Amino acid sequence: MSDAPGIFQFMSALGEISRGNSEPSISPVWCRELLNARDPPRMTCTHREYKQVPYDNDTIFPLNDVVHRTFFFGPTEVAVIRSLLPTHQLKQYSNFEIITAYFWRCRTIALQLDYDKEIRIICIVNARSKFVNLPLPKGYYGNALAYATAVTTPRKLIETTLDYALNLVKKAKANVTREYMHSVADLMVIKGRPHFTLARSHIVVDVTRARFGEVNFGWGKAVYGGQARGGGDGDIPGLVSYHIPFKNAKGEEGVVIPSFFPTQIMERLVKEMESVLKSNTNQPTKGDHGIIISSL
Repeated sequence: MSDAPGIFQFMSALGEISRGNSEPSISPVWCRELLNARDPPRMTCTHREYKQVPYDNDTIFPLNDVVHRTFFFGPTEVAVIRSLLPTHQLKQYSNFEIITAYFWRCRTIALQLDYDKEIRIICIVNARSKFVNLPLPKGYYGNALAYATAVTTPRKLIETTLDYALNLVKKAKANVTREYMHSVADLMVIKGRPHFTLARSHIVVDVTRARFGEVNFGWGKAVYGGQARGGGDGDIPGLVSYHIPFKNAKGEEGVVIPSFFPTQIMERLVKEMESVLKSNTNQPTKGDHGIIISSL
């Protein structure tokens, strides 16, 4: 129905009304025609996010033995991961790219997928300013996003250094241009609105700038705004990772990623994550409700 900016706008409008306003300060608009395909439609870009891939046995998990954990990445965790990179590359990558690449690699190891079958990472990109000659107007509540996709194999991802995964993530995001978005709209017409690829995929959603914490229904700003647990789809727990802004018990700001996996996979994921993050003197500790928080 809506992307993160649209959800924030909708919730903010409800907050204004609940605080006594007779109408929201930003009126909703439709404007779906701005997202129409071209005439005639023409695909000008490669869209690997919509390649139809069959499910394998190693990507379908039983749902009767799943556990939830939450991983916190504060300044120290990010610094530890950055220390894996050559010095001249330290400023090339954003924190989102650093965390995404590291988590993707650890997740792939934990899943123990076939080493030589394709896997993909799909980063959800806000495309509101890239779709048309003018950005979508304020008040637009619908979706305007792209699935920035990179494809590799577990072998390449695991057996190479972290900067390999980082470059895949960075290049995938850079591919989402205005022309790319027009090409997506045309693809929807030409191919009949296919679903993006789920099998052997890892989807990453960054809501650190969604401003959910600013929503006010009359009781002050929210303490937390984000997913309650790691995302999944059907028989694929852990399919989606949300990067959610979070302040831990010590007041340190960072990103939290809720995860939801079968027990054995989660144990391997925790072990792989800690193999690097505990290399500093402040080892991660397990907090309440299975939350893994760094003792910075």
